[in-house]
Amino acid sequence: MKIIKTLNVPSSYLYRKVIDSVLYDIRSQTKESIDEANLEGYSYVKTFSKTTAARLTVTKLIPNEAYHYETESNKSTFKVSYDMKSLPDNKTELTYEESVVSDGWMKQMNDLLVGWILGWMRRRNFKKMLTQIEESY
Repeated sequence: MKIIKTLNVPSSYLYRKVIDSVLYDIRSQTKESIDEANLEGYSYVKTFSKTTAARLTVTKLIPNEAYHYETESNKSTFKVSYDMKSLPDNKTELTYEESVVSDGWMKQMNDLLVGWILGWMRRRNFKKMLTQIEESY
């Protein structure tokens, strides 16, 4: 899934919102408090339910420009990137992209089908979240 959207907020504001959320997630999952300077390359186990967990690794971090991470489970690797481009008038062009690489042909087909069916809902919810970020500015 790829979404490109222009937001009426500076890239520094959007970046800070994303990073604050990441740092909060790390604190709630690991009870560790790390700072942004140590975030790139940081890896931790994130629990999604009683039976589901995965290793999340921050793969790229450029202040006010990019945040990328991978979530790796025993069945698949989920890659996400937030790339921010500053525009005039305190606007930001956000390119959000996610992809999944699954182990096994059947799992890949299942991911494609589920992604196709639920993709519109995830896009809608993501765009709503971006609108809320704009409104909070």
